[in-house]
Amino acid sequence: MIDHDAMQAIRALAGSMRDLQRRAAQQYLPVVDDILRAGSRDTQHIEQTLDGLLAFCGHEPVLELYKKLCRHYWDIDPAATVDYIHAYRERWDSDEQEGQP
Repeated sequence: MIDHDAMQAIRALAGSMRDLQRRAAQQYLPVVDDILRAGSRDTQHIEQTLDGLLAFCGHEPVLELYKKLCRHYWDIDPAATVDYIHAYRERWDSDEQEGQP
């Protein structure tokens, strides 16, 4: 059984993760909006943004940004976009993870 101190530490860690996820959504929102508004075709910038977003896709607002950016990127580089979709599925899709050891 987990002692009280360990439980408090776990709760604090979970709270920190939620805060980090919220900050990621706040910080990436203007970046994604700028890319979409400008119709940017800067593959390096788009991929760096997708790479950063991927770490936080467990948080629904970040996942929505990731999806929007993937839809935009599809018209620029469909093959790379497919790679990003697969990366998301490997990391976050519970159906995919259930079949893995």
